Amino acid sequence: MVTMSLDPVQVMSGQVKELKVSPSSNGDSRGSWEEKEEFAQDHLGLSTMTKPVTGRRTRKVEGGVFFPKPENAVTIAVSSRVLFRTEREQKVFEQKGVEEYLRYQTEHENEPFTPGPAFPFVKALETVNVRLRELYPQSEELFDIILVTYNHAHVGIRLINTINHHNLFIERFCMTGGSSPIGYLKAWQTNLYLSADADKVREALAEGIAAATMFMTENLTEVSESQLRVAFDGDAVLFSDESERIFKAHGLDKFFEHERDNEDTLLDHGPLKGFLEALGKLQKKFYAKGQRLDCPIRTYLVTARSAASSGIRALKTLRAWGLEIDEALFLAGAPKGPMLEKIRPHIYFDDQMFHVEGAAEMGTVAAHVPYGIAQKHNQTHNTGVRK
Repeated sequence: MVTMSLDPVQVMSGQVKELKVSPSSNGDSRGSWEEKEEFAQDHLGLSTMTKPVTGRRTRKVEGGVFFPKPENAVTIAVSSRVLFRTEREQKVFEQKGVEEYLRYQTEHENEPFTPGPAFPFVKALETVNVRLRELYPQSEELFDIILVTYNHAHVGIRLINTINHHNLFIERFCMTGGSSPIGYLKAWQTNLYLSADADKVREALAEGIAAATMFMTENLTEVSESQLRVAFDGDAVLFSDESERIFKAHGLDKFFEHERDNEDTLLDHGPLKGFLEALGKLQKKFYAKGQRLDCPIRTYLVTARSAASSGIRALKTLRAWGLEIDEALFLAGAPKGPMLEKIRPHIYFDDQMFHVEGAAEMGTVAAHVPYGIAQKHNQTHNTGVRK
C-alpha cells in the first residue's frame, strides 16, 4: 500500500520513477542556480521551449502585456504546498515558529523550490494556453493560474524566484499571511482550487468552489508534455452522491434497481461538474478550428459503475448537460489504478481515499474530493493513510 500524507511534511523519500522530479528536500545551499537549471533541463525532461530561465516573462498581444479578466478565463488556484515541495520549510515553521520560519525563507530566497505534485498539471495548462494563443490571439478564454498561499508576503520573493526559475507564467498571487483564502477564491471566480489542506478544501466545496486535496507520493509516472489529461470519478465528483447513498445504505442490488428505475432521470450535479464544463468550453475552441483529433485537452470518466447495469444514466446525464467526455471507462468494481496507469492523467479526481491510494500506487497524481456520503466511510476505513 502506498503511503501518502495529508500533511506534505510527511513525505516518503523513495525514488521517483520516469518523471524525473528531484526527491530531495529544499534549502540545499550547496547547489547553485546554474546547477539547478542544468538539473531541470536534464532530469525534468523540459524541452527547449520550456528551458528554465531567470527573469520576468510576459504574454504579449500586439505589443502589450496580456492578462485575462477573471470572468473570461478558466481560473485555477494552486497552493504553493502542492505546486512546490516545501517540507523542510514547513518543519521549520512547526518546530521553531513563524519568526524563525520567515528568517529561514529570507536566508534561502535565492534557492528555488523543487516541483510538487501539481507542477506537471500546471505545465500542461500552460501548454494548452500556448495553443490557444496561436489560434485566438485576442481571446481571454484560456487558463489563468493563481498561486495561493498562507505565507507572509516576505516569502513572496522566494516564490517569485522559483516561478521564474521553472519558467512558469504565474503573475497572480494570493498571499494571505495565515488567513483563509476562500473569500479571495470567490472574488477570483475560481474554477478549481488545489491544496494540501483538507480543511480548506472542504471549506471551498461548502462555498460552491470545485476543490480537491493533493498529496505527495513516492512515485510519479511520466505524463504527456503536449496534451492535458484530466480524469474524473463519477458519483460524488461529477454527479451528486445520490446513487452512492443507495449503495452504501442498501447494497449493490438495490443500487442497480434504483439506477434502472431512474435511467431517464438526470443525476444532480456534483462538485466538479463546473470544472468539466470549463474544460469543455476550451475544447470546443479547438474543435471550431478543426482540431478535434489534435485537441490538447482530453477528459476521462473512470467509474466503478457497470456499463449495462448502471452506466446509461451517467451517460444520459452528461449528454443532457451538453458535456462531452472523450473516454469513458466503466470498470464494474475493478481496480482503477491499472487503467489510470495507461491513461497517465495529469490529475485524477475521486471522492474515496481507497481509489486515490490505488491510483497513487500506480504512479498517478490523484486528488481527493471530500464530498458526499463516502466521507463518513473514509473516516473509519483503515486505508493506511496517515491522517
